[in-house]
Parts: sequence; C-alpha cells; structure tokens
Amino acid sequence: MAFLKITDATGCKWQRALNAHEPCTIGRASDNCIVLNDPRASRYHAHIRFTNNMFVIIDGSNVAGQLRRSVNRVLVNGEPHQEHALADGDRIQIGASTLRFEQEAHEQTDADEVRYDDQPLGHTQLLVSGKEMMTGVLRAGLEASGKSRRQEIEALQRKAQILAVLYEMSKTLSSVFDLNRIFAKATDIIFRVTPADRVVALIADGDLDGAAAEVNLRSVAIRARNAKLEERAKRTTIGRTITRKVMRERVALLSQDAARDEQFANVESIVMQGVRSTICAPLVAEHAVHGALYADRLDPFATFTADDLELISAVAAQTAVAVENVRAHEQLAREEVIRANYTRFLPAYVVKQVLENPEAFKLGGVNQIITVLFVDIRGFTLLSERAKPERVVQLLNKYFSAMTDIIFAHGGTLDKYLGDGLMALFGAPTATPQDASNALNAAVAMQR
Repeated sequence: MAFLKITDATGCKWQRALNAHEPCTIGRASDNCIVLNDPRASRYHAHIRFTNNMFVIIDGSNVAGQLRRSVNRVLVNGEPHQEHALADGDRIQIGASTLRFEQEAHEQTDADEVRYDDQPLGHTQLLVSGKEMMTGVLRAGLEASGKSRRQEIEALQRKAQILAVLYEMSKTLSSVFDLNRIFAKATDIIFRVTPADRVVALIADGDLDGAAAEVNLRSVAIRARNAKLEERAKRTTIGRTITRKVMRERVALLSQDAARDEQFANVESIVMQGVRSTICAPLVAEHAVHGALYADRLDPFATFTADDLELISAVAAQTAVAVENVRAHEQLAREEVIRANYTRFLPAYVVKQVLENPEAFKLGGVNQIITVLFVDIRGFTLLSERAKPERVVQLLNKYFSAMTDIIFAHGGTLDKYLGDGLMALFGAPTATPQDASNALNAAVAMQR
C-alpha cells in the first residue's frame, strides 16, 4: 500500500492512503481527496493515478474533458514536473505544502494479484468468535479436570503463547499509524507461531456495520513463508465463500476443506481436488469489521489445528485495533483540515454542524429569509492613494480580522471579502428570529 505523508502551509500534518482503483485529487477546494490549506495551491492543483503498475502524479485537473494545469506547478524532489512516476521517498511540493510518497517495493502490485474462487466450504470446519477465543484464554487454568498433567502443561503453554502474541502486538503497534508496518508485523508473527505457507491481508473498502450483505475486500499484502513459495502464493486463489462468511458472521473460521462427501474421504480424492487447509479471521473492532487475515497451507497433506486458529484470531484482534487507530487518526486529520478551512468563514457552531452531519447540507440549497450585512471602510480610496502599499495591506489584515471576529460573535457567517469590504449572512444555514437584530448589533459593534 502507498501513502502520502502531508504537511500543509499551516503546519498541519496527516497521512492519506492511495487507492490503486481511484484517482486522488489534490488542491485547495473542499471536495478534493486531499484538501490543502495553502493560498499558493490551486483549487484543483494535481491528481495521482495508478497506471502501468505505478502511481503517477499529474499537474492539473480535468475540466470539461481537458487537462488544465496549475498556476504554481508541481515540484517533485525540487524539480518541476507535469507528469512523474512516483518512487518511494519522493518529496512533492505544492505551494508551501509538502507531500512525501512512501511505498514498499514488494507491495506495489499486491492489490492486483489476489484472485477469488467461489468453491463451497468443506465439511471440516471450526468457527470461533473473538469473544469466545479470549474467554478461552482467560479460562485456561480453570478446566484442568480430566486431563493428564502433560496435557495441562501443554494447554497452559499454548495459552501463554497467545498472551505473549497479544502483548507483543500491543507493544509494537500502540503508536504505529502505517498500515504497511501493521500488516508486516501481523504476518511476521503468523509465520513465526503457525505453519502457514501464505498470509493475505484484506482491507474492507468502508466499514461493515453488520447490516450490509456484501463488502468489497482488497488485498494490501500477500506474503509467503519463503521465496520458493512466493510465485505460487500469488497465483493461488482465495475462497470467496470463506471471506463472505467470516465478514458477515464476524467469526474466525478453520476449514480443512476435506471431502465434501463421505465417498471422497480418502487421501487420493483430496489430492485430486487440490485441497488445502485454510484459516480466515476477521479484523473485528467495536462497531465495524475492517477486513480479514487469510492464511493457508499450500500442501494438501498439511493442515492447521484449533491452536493455530486461536493464535491467528489473537493476531487479527490486535491488528483490528491498530487498523481502527489508523482510520481514526486519518479521520481526525481530515476533520482538522476541514475545521481549519471552514473556521475562516463560518462561526464555530456551523463548523460543528458540518462535521457532525455533512449530509444535512445538500446541493441546490433551500429557500429561507436571511439578513445580509455589507461593510466597508469609509474614505478607503483616498487613504489607499496616500498611504504606502505595505501600510494598506497591514490595515486591511487588521481590519478584516477584527470584523470577522465580530461577525462570528453575533452568530453570522462570512460570505466573502470585497476589496476593502465584506459581506456577512445572518440566518444561514440556520435561521432564528434574532437574525436581523444580530446583524444590527454586529454593525454597531463594528463602529466602536
């Protein structure tokens, strides 16, 4: 997976994951994928596309079917480019904002490699929810009756291994906000504590809240135990039936995929069908499923055990927490950028409404009565003719800041600046009986 680590002109920092299937637009306008609070950036300054197995940044945006270049250009590693194929570590500069492109080389083609099949599940299955798995770990020492001492020790050792995995994952990923590092750690641990030959990390495009019947999964990592298995691992399909069941029911699944009928119970028939053992565990957070970890054995004679299912479920549980932290971090960063842009023109209560319920504001608007206040500086033309330009700019900046504060203090919305004047609205987006009086009080306050 590829990322852009962004620092805008105000110093605000966040990161954005790039999707190979959708272009990423960059600019000052609020409907861009990446919104830059930067006066030197064009409204639609640039966009990034995935083409020929690489991410390419293109200066400008498509307007009426034609590419319109930006005013201040796009710099990559200090050089201007109209189009540039991005490599790991490239530094993009747009105005006073910088965007660092990061991508691990071995993951560049993963999103296109995963393939699904629709084979039905085998009869040999084991399902366990995350809650059941954790309860079993904590209850490990309480069910020793009827077991030999050796069995008790082995059971406790397995539970201790699961707890060690949980601790290691928690310690490593508590402050990580990079999906590449998160899944690299998860797959590394799975290979270390289970006999898996291949592990595929799948991310859901959008959270599954339990109501949706289907969810689109895309791979962000495909890894094999060794180089010998690498090519075979990428060619092997993933069971769509398995992933659908896991995502829908929020349970980890172990399928030995043995004979689907008793008459095929012999080893020869299993070999003939090319059957393999599979574990799939969902990335279940508190209110959503973010994806799944899919592990399998490529040898039809080798199988997973219930212990392997518990271990991979434990890794998936911690991975889900880390992924949710990343998404929450990205959401907060987006909201901070929106807040920084909107607070320049809107009072705090309107910005809060926009962030909490963006669907309430729709194209086309509504008809309602509002109060409009126009303000300008008396004698400004004569003043600007006599004063130095620096003095005029300093005066306007001070004047606009003071007037904007007064407008917001009286519940108004700044619509636009007009030379030495400005236009404010009272009663938009929410009308109240006090709108006219608020506008009058603001006008009086401006003259004090």
